Amino acid sequence: MLERLNQALDHLEASLDGEVDIAEVARIAAVSEHHFRRLFSALAGMPLPVYVRRRRMTLAGAEVLAGELTLLDIAVRYGYGSGEAFARAFRSLHGIGPGEARRTGAVLTAQPRMSFRLVVEGSTAMRYRIVEKGAFRVVGRKARVPLVHDGVNAAAAAHLESLDERTVVRMKELAGREPARQEPAGILSAAVYLTDSREEGTEADYWIGVVAGPDVVADGLDALDVPAGTWAVFDSHGPYPSALQALWRDVFTQWFPSNLYTTRPGPELLRTRPVETGAETGSQLWIPVERDGANTGA
Repeated sequence: MLERLNQALDHLEASLDGEVDIAEVARIAAVSEHHFRRLFSALAGMPLPVYVRRRRMTLAGAEVLAGELTLLDIAVRYGYGSGEAFARAFRSLHGIGPGEARRTGAVLTAQPRMSFRLVVEGSTAMRYRIVEKGAFRVVGRKARVPLVHDGVNAAAAAHLESLDERTVVRMKELAGREPARQEPAGILSAAVYLTDSREEGTEADYWIGVVAGPDVVADGLDALDVPAGTWAVFDSHGPYPSALQALWRDVFTQWFPSNLYTTRPGPELLRTRPVETGAETGSQLWIPVERDGANTGA
């Protein structure tokens, strides 16, 4: 997996002075474009488009200082149709415009070329299972919140606190209408990310609700329809919320690169027992996945 990811990055690097075909980059990595974007974001700590822009501006910065090409030629070479657009992108990385950099010989910022390598980590085994689940509906309340990597997510906590007892009781009643046992059971959260990025501050539609049958009527609550599919289910126990945040990181940086699954579109579900910050609690994380056809001969 790591070898294919690095081959994909080699192809991306060779395309920086032209059009970068992310679908082709993902094909070289032998994963879907959706999964490649999410995996890159988790491993690199930044969204793929940000990395591409920063690498382009790093190469462009060297050419600006070299003084052999006009600024417009450099702009066109790195995919910008106007000098103004190029100058904005250049300034976003270097903090200075290309014309001023050329005149003053300013010190510029460089985004190093990335490569992925194996680091021996994860001495603690990850507990998971694969579940095939039919279509269902998440019924509850939705809010838009930012992604927080470390510590309590204040916006998510505020959304939870905003639910009155009547709403919670109603959600539990709707979950109980389905005769067959629905899993995960009880009050849970669901996150639907608006982009493939997992950068700090990325916004998501954040649901507090219950899993109910696909035909359950929401009766004034928000409803999220989820099609049938495969889920990787991870169990965690530790201090809240740090253990859970570490689990999410490890799933994307360790579990996916070493298993025959890729992510697929869908909400990430979390069932956890609310406790005070730092107290021990158990959590269950559901990630929508599919088999990696490149690794299974499909």
